[in-house]
Amino acid sequence: MKTSRRTFLITSVGVASTIALGTRSALADAPKVDENDPTAQALGYKNDASKVDKAKFAKYAAGQDCGNCQFYQGKASDAFAPCPMFSSKLVASKGWCSAYVKKA
Repeated sequence: MKTSRRTFLITSVGVASTIALGTRSALADAPKVDENDPTAQALGYKNDASKVDKAKFAKYAAGQDCGNCQFYQGKASDAFAPCPMFSSKLVASKGWCSAYVKKA
């Protein structure tokens, strides 16, 4: 059976769309980081950066949040996205932890 270029392109777009939707769905199913998680406690993670203990984490500065950290693996507009600091569990865009590094 001979495949035309048009058939190949249509099939490729369909497969790419399915993969993209499947990946997006898998991210939506990923667990969110619990502030009581041992790693979260060690890194001082808070779902809301305004609740960071500034006495304990002097590195924190207003305006720092997961959404503008280089480790945040989503768009700043995403409410939650994976973070490698937490085994790719989802962190809040408005969250913060001591591993924060400003996105370049």
